Amino acid sequence: MSRLRDRLVALGTAASSSWLGGVFYHVVSRRIDRVLIPLSKGRLSMGPPGQTVLITTTGARTGRPRQASLAFGWQGEDMVVIASKGGAPHHPAWYHNLKADPRVRVQYPGVIEDRIAREAVGEERDRLFEDLAQRFPNFAAYQKRAARRRIPVMVLSRP
Repeated sequence: MSRLRDRLVALGTAASSSWLGGVFYHVVSRRIDRVLIPLSKGRLSMGPPGQTVLITTTGARTGRPRQASLAFGWQGEDMVVIASKGGAPHHPAWYHNLKADPRVRVQYPGVIEDRIAREAVGEERDRLFEDLAQRFPNFAAYQKRAARRRIPVMVLSRP
Protein backbone atom coordinates (compact mmCIF):
# COMPACT_ATOMS: atom_id res chain seq x y z
CA MET A 1 0.00 0.00 0.00
CA SER A 2 2.89 2.42 0.70
CA ARG A 3 4.23 1.93 -2.84
CA LEU A 4 0.87 2.90 -4.30
CA ARG A 5 0.71 5.89 -1.94
CA ASP A 6 4.21 7.02 -3.03
CA ARG A 7 3.23 6.86 -6.70
CA LEU A 8 0.04 8.82 -6.07
CA VAL A 9 2.01 11.52 -4.24
CA ALA A 10 4.56 11.76 -7.08
CA LEU A 11 1.75 12.31 -9.57
CA GLY A 12 0.26 15.02 -7.37
CA THR A 13 3.60 16.82 -7.08
CA ALA A 14 3.90 16.94 -10.86
CA ALA A 15 0.67 18.95 -10.96
CA SER A 16 2.45 22.28 -10.47
CA SER A 17 3.13 22.59 -14.22
CA SER A 18 0.47 24.66 -15.96
CA TRP A 19 -1.03 22.07 -18.31
CA LEU A 20 -0.66 19.18 -15.86
CA GLY A 21 -2.15 21.31 -13.09
CA GLY A 22 -5.38 21.65 -15.06
CA VAL A 23 -5.49 17.96 -15.91
CA PHE A 24 -4.76 17.03 -12.29
CA TYR A 25 -7.53 19.30 -11.00
CA HIS A 26 -10.19 18.05 -13.39
CA VAL A 27 -9.29 14.35 -13.40
CA VAL A 28 -8.11 13.78 -9.84
CA SER A 29 -10.26 16.16 -7.86
CA ARG A 30 -13.41 15.47 -9.75
CA ARG A 31 -13.11 11.78 -10.52
CA ILE A 32 -10.57 9.57 -8.78
CA ASP A 33 -10.56 10.96 -5.23
CA ARG A 34 -14.37 11.02 -5.05
CA VAL A 35 -14.20 7.23 -5.27
CA LEU A 36 -10.81 6.48 -3.71
CA ILE A 37 -11.24 8.44 -0.45
CA PRO A 38 -14.60 6.92 0.59
CA LEU A 39 -13.52 3.39 -0.41
CA SER A 40 -10.30 3.60 1.62
CA LYS A 41 -11.94 5.50 4.52
CA GLY A 42 -9.63 8.41 3.76
CA ARG A 43 -6.37 6.42 3.89
CA LEU A 44 -5.67 6.74 0.14
CA SER A 45 -5.95 9.72 -2.15
CA MET A 46 -4.16 11.21 -5.11
CA GLY A 47 -2.81 13.95 -2.86
CA PRO A 48 -0.36 13.86 0.03
CA PRO A 49 -1.03 10.98 2.48
CA GLY A 50 -3.14 12.12 5.41
CA GLN A 51 -3.29 15.65 4.04
CA THR A 52 -6.16 15.35 1.58
CA VAL A 53 -9.76 15.97 2.53
CA LEU A 54 -12.91 15.19 0.55
CA ILE A 55 -15.39 18.02 1.06
CA THR A 56 -19.08 17.92 0.29
CA THR A 57 -20.72 21.29 -0.25
CA THR A 58 -24.19 22.31 -1.37
CA GLY A 59 -24.26 23.63 -4.93
CA ALA A 60 -24.88 27.39 -4.90
CA ARG A 61 -27.16 27.21 -7.94
CA THR A 62 -28.43 23.64 -7.89
CA GLY A 63 -28.76 22.91 -4.17
CA ARG A 64 -27.28 19.46 -4.87
CA PRO A 65 -24.35 17.89 -3.02
CA ARG A 66 -20.99 18.60 -4.70
CA GLN A 67 -17.65 16.99 -3.83
CA ALA A 68 -14.03 18.06 -4.24
CA SER A 69 -10.77 16.69 -2.87
CA LEU A 70 -8.33 19.24 -1.49
CA ALA A 71 -4.98 19.39 0.23
CA PHE A 72 -5.44 20.74 3.74
CA GLY A 73 -3.51 21.81 6.79
CA TRP A 74 -4.33 22.17 10.46
CA GLN A 75 -4.52 25.43 12.38
CA GLY A 76 -5.28 24.19 15.87
CA GLU A 77 -8.54 22.25 15.49
CA ASP A 78 -9.48 24.10 12.29
CA MET A 79 -8.80 22.75 8.82
CA VAL A 80 -7.39 25.15 6.24
CA VAL A 81 -7.98 24.74 2.48
CA ILE A 82 -6.90 26.92 -0.42
CA ALA A 83 -9.18 27.73 -3.37
CA SER A 84 -6.40 27.54 -5.96
CA LYS A 85 -8.11 25.61 -8.78
CA GLY A 86 -4.65 24.81 -10.10
CA GLY A 87 -3.96 28.50 -10.72
CA ALA A 88 -6.94 28.99 -13.02
CA PRO A 89 -8.16 32.57 -13.58
CA HIS A 90 -11.44 31.90 -11.70
CA HIS A 91 -12.26 30.57 -8.23
CA PRO A 92 -13.32 26.91 -7.99
CA ALA A 93 -17.03 26.07 -7.75
CA TRP A 94 -16.62 24.67 -4.22
CA TYR A 95 -15.48 28.13 -3.05
CA HIS A 96 -18.66 29.76 -4.42
CA ASN A 97 -20.69 26.96 -2.84
CA LEU A 98 -19.15 27.65 0.59
CA LYS A 99 -19.74 31.38 0.23
CA ALA A 100 -23.43 30.67 -0.48
CA ASP A 101 -23.77 28.01 2.26
CA PRO A 102 -20.85 27.62 4.68
CA ARG A 103 -21.95 24.20 5.93
CA VAL A 104 -19.56 21.51 4.70
CA ARG A 105 -19.03 17.80 5.35
CA VAL A 106 -15.40 16.67 5.42
CA GLN A 107 -13.87 13.21 5.12
CA TYR A 108 -10.23 12.54 5.94
CA PRO A 109 -8.44 9.48 7.37
CA GLY A 110 -10.91 7.76 9.66
CA VAL A 111 -13.20 10.78 10.12
CA ILE A 112 -16.40 12.12 8.57
CA GLU A 113 -17.74 15.28 10.21
CA ASP A 114 -19.60 18.50 9.60
CA ARG A 115 -17.84 21.85 9.73
CA ILE A 116 -18.56 25.53 9.07
CA ALA A 117 -16.46 27.47 6.55
CA ARG A 118 -15.31 31.06 6.68
CA GLU A 119 -12.90 32.96 4.47
CA ALA A 120 -9.63 34.11 6.06
CA VAL A 121 -8.83 37.75 5.29
CA GLY A 122 -5.95 40.16 5.72
CA GLU A 123 -2.95 39.05 7.75
CA GLU A 124 -4.64 35.78 8.72
CA ARG A 125 -5.12 34.89 5.05
CA ASP A 126 -1.51 35.75 4.20
CA ARG A 127 -0.13 33.75 7.15
CA LEU A 128 -2.26 30.67 6.41
CA PHE A 129 -1.48 30.78 2.68
CA GLU A 130 2.25 31.04 3.36
CA ASP A 131 2.09 28.15 5.84
CA LEU A 132 0.36 25.85 3.35
CA ALA A 133 2.52 27.03 0.44
CA GLN A 134 5.60 25.97 2.39
CA ARG A 135 4.14 22.50 2.90
CA PHE A 136 2.65 22.24 -0.60
CA PRO A 137 4.94 24.08 -3.08
CA ASN A 138 2.29 23.80 -5.80
CA PHE A 139 0.31 26.61 -4.14
CA ALA A 140 3.08 29.16 -4.75
CA ALA A 141 3.16 28.13 -8.43
CA TYR A 142 -0.63 28.37 -8.61
CA GLN A 143 -0.62 31.91 -7.16
CA LYS A 144 1.92 33.01 -9.80
CA ARG A 145 -0.21 31.47 -12.54
CA ALA A 146 -3.36 33.14 -11.19
CA ALA A 147 -1.58 36.51 -11.10
CA ARG A 148 -4.73 38.64 -11.38
CA ARG A 149 -6.64 36.61 -8.80
CA ARG A 150 -5.87 36.55 -5.09
CA ILE A 151 -6.38 32.91 -4.17
CA PRO A 152 -8.82 32.61 -1.23
CA VAL A 153 -8.06 30.66 1.94
CA MET A 154 -10.94 28.96 3.74
CA VAL A 155 -10.99 27.91 7.38
CA LEU A 156 -13.23 24.94 8.26
CA SER A 157 -14.22 24.89 11.93
CA ARG A 158 -16.31 22.52 14.02
CA PRO A 159 -19.77 23.97 14.75
